[in-house]
Amino acid sequence: MGTCEVLRIGHRPERDKRITTHVALTARAFGACKIFLSKPDSRIIDTVGKVAEKFGGDFIIETTTNPKAIVKNWVGTTIHLTMFGLPIDDNLEDIKKCKGPLLFVVGAEKVPPWVFEHSDFNIAIGSQPHSEVSALAIALSKINDVSYSQNFEGQLQVVPSGERRKMKNRSEVDY
Repeated sequence: MGTCEVLRIGHRPERDKRITTHVALTARAFGACKIFLSKPDSRIIDTVGKVAEKFGGDFIIETTTNPKAIVKNWVGTTIHLTMFGLPIDDNLEDIKKCKGPLLFVVGAEKVPPWVFEHSDFNIAIGSQPHSEVSALAIALSKINDVSYSQNFEGQLQVVPSGERRKMKNRSEVDY
């Protein structure tokens, strides 16, 4: 399996700004290297860029006016996450065998039929309505066992604690 990228289709700037931001942050935190947004939104680009700058990791946000071209021209495997797809557990081994980059497609609004037609896999994370954020997190963690335990070399680092919030600024030297 190669790199993972995400295509967010149907972003509606006023309605979806928080959820699309969370899709991008989840993609970054769970190992994707890039997200394509089908509509430009400088607030999302700024927010996610600041998180990547502070917490580390190379993450790219690119806007596109033609998401169909990204899917049709993708050199690799396209995985559309939809509640109408086949169960991920029934297809997990086949997906893990895929060579080359993976493109995960998540919709904000009803996705057009061409997404189903041009995807290599139409995958459900449970066949019930729920958040595309949760679907993406579950899919990325199932496909890449270490996706959520990566070490990002950022300015700030979360220090695991069972008692309180704790972060470490890497520029400070411990004595």
